[in-house]
Amino acid sequence: MNRATIDLWVGVFVAIGLGSLLFLGLKVGNLSMSSAGETYRLQAEFDNIGGLKVRAPVKSAGVVVGRVSDIRLDSESYRAVVSMNVDSRFKFPRDTILTINTSGLLGEQYIGFEVGGDSELFKDGVTVKKTQSAVVLEKLISQFMFNKASEGDGSDKK
Repeated sequence: MNRATIDLWVGVFVAIGLGSLLFLGLKVGNLSMSSAGETYRLQAEFDNIGGLKVRAPVKSAGVVVGRVSDIRLDSESYRAVVSMNVDSRFKFPRDTILTINTSGLLGEQYIGFEVGGDSELFKDGVTVKKTQSAVVLEKLISQFMFNKASEGDGSDKK
């Protein structure tokens, strides 16, 4: 084999390696270069979204059924408005409750659908009223600590 052929093969393997790294990077970042197919759009208002980010998964029973497409603050109600695209293969009842959950103790946050039993289904562009905001770990810890501190103050008196 001459030098030009070896250089060509090295270049091919380097290109394949870079392509593989790009593919893995997109998969890890929850990004893709192709569209997910037909979707319908839902909006929901939350008091606190915690660390929810655009492109976060939307799950029902642990299955990804959509992605968060936009997050903004409503200037009138001062609530977070989350827009999401849900795969059109999945239809959910109108009384479904949207919650912001965390994968594991300190994992990524996602929107979970707790399905109801209404016969009428969500339509494209509807704003979901039944929501539960994110649980902020720091608030829980501070409430626990302040409760323990106040119990200690009252129990010392006799």
